[in-house]
Amino acid sequence: MTPKPDGPAAGPAPAGPAEEDRLRERIAADLEQVRRRSDGLTVAALDEGELLAQHSPLMSPLVWDYAHVGNYEEQWLLRAAAGREALRPDIDVLYDAFENPRAGRVSLPLLRPEEARAYNARVRRAVLDSLEHAPLADGEGLSAHGFVYNMVVQHEHQHDETMLATHQLRKGAPVLPDPEPAAPDRVPPGPDEVLVEAGPFTMGTTADPWAYDNERPAHTVHLPAFRISARPVDNAAHAAFIDDGGYDDPRWWSGAGWRWRTESGKRAPAFWFRDGDRWMRRRFGRIEPVPPEEPVQHVCFHEAEAHARWAGRRLPTEAEWEKAARWDPVAGRSRRFPWGDEDPGPDRANLGQRRLRPAPAGAFPGGASPLGVRQLIGDVWEWTSTVFDGYPGFTPFPYREYSEVFFADGHRVLRGGSWATDPAAARGTFRNWDLPARRQIFSGFRLARDAAPGEGRVAP
Repeated sequence: MTPKPDGPAAGPAPAGPAEEDRLRERIAADLEQVRRRSDGLTVAALDEGELLAQHSPLMSPLVWDYAHVGNYEEQWLLRAAAGREALRPDIDVLYDAFENPRAGRVSLPLLRPEEARAYNARVRRAVLDSLEHAPLADGEGLSAHGFVYNMVVQHEHQHDETMLATHQLRKGAPVLPDPEPAAPDRVPPGPDEVLVEAGPFTMGTTADPWAYDNERPAHTVHLPAFRISARPVDNAAHAAFIDDGGYDDPRWWSGAGWRWRTESGKRAPAFWFRDGDRWMRRRFGRIEPVPPEEPVQHVCFHEAEAHARWAGRRLPTEAEWEKAARWDPVAGRSRRFPWGDEDPGPDRANLGQRRLRPAPAGAFPGGASPLGVRQLIGDVWEWTSTVFDGYPGFTPFPYREYSEVFFADGHRVLRGGSWATDPAAARGTFRNWDLPARRQIFSGFRLARDAAPGEGRVAP
């Protein structure tokens, strides 16, 4: 079957003043919603000392992230999109992520929390004023379909997820509310793995006006048949790997992975510890038993790869992951999400910090792909075996530093989003990446394997 062109464009396609007005209203609401989230993770949650402190050398002080999102908004929505004069050009260098590695940001002359809050509010007032007259027409460029505004919203949500990782690394009493789901998660039975037949599919997107440059362009990828787990690996399965000596057996580890294991001394996911015969974990200042049914999180690429080898499996490639998530074999096209082209809802995916943990593995059957693979969006970022690089025909937009500077530099691709990812930054084409030793992110994995000879071939 020949894949059909990239699926329906996401978001509005302005064609007149009424459509542009509706898009402006949505942008304003999205900007307000993400700022409430940022405030709730910073100035509304912690005192000045905690916001200025560096809780881990892997992460920025929370107040740096908080002022950075305001400075990014000023640079893109006021200066670039609206052509207005700079409000605080003197702080640009302080909040330049490439000029200032995370470990050194604590020593910078940062805005104090209340100064940052006032600065962010000043930027936002000016942005909303300029939005009233911003062109949001079809076509190319920063303002087409509101691209630059959605880029800024996604950027702030991504930093909010980063700030949640900082909260997890922070020592001290809990400060974040820990909501329980309104109803128990329903985990109906289903297959352990599914077969994905050989053949081409459309990977990436050209139609989605809000996709980042590294998700573009749409292109055809041919894959042999493979099998992929219907749900992510859970804590019980990873505990079995530990109990079987998995962290002490070099057979399961790559050379780089075994060096990481021996040099780091790690023998369990981050934040796990033994209490007698039980595994416990620290989660946002709370000590609790490790829930066996949840997808394992806070594991690095090396741990995921070793577990997969121990289980007689492997990690999926990025292309395999995306085909399992997006390909609709009946319609012959790639969807925006596993369930279709509609935006995520609470019945389909665990996203947007609605809870501070993953849902049980196998939950959200309403969010399954056409092949029956569950939880491909939300809960935990999933490591793939693929090194991050651009797609054929990649063009950097609107700046090289978002994607291109990380290409082919050892970063591994993660897919799917986590419980901490906002729906604005979760879609079947979205690509995350990190170094293979990183564990502070909300990362897990699922398993894959080659299909048996002759299995899953498309009939001629």
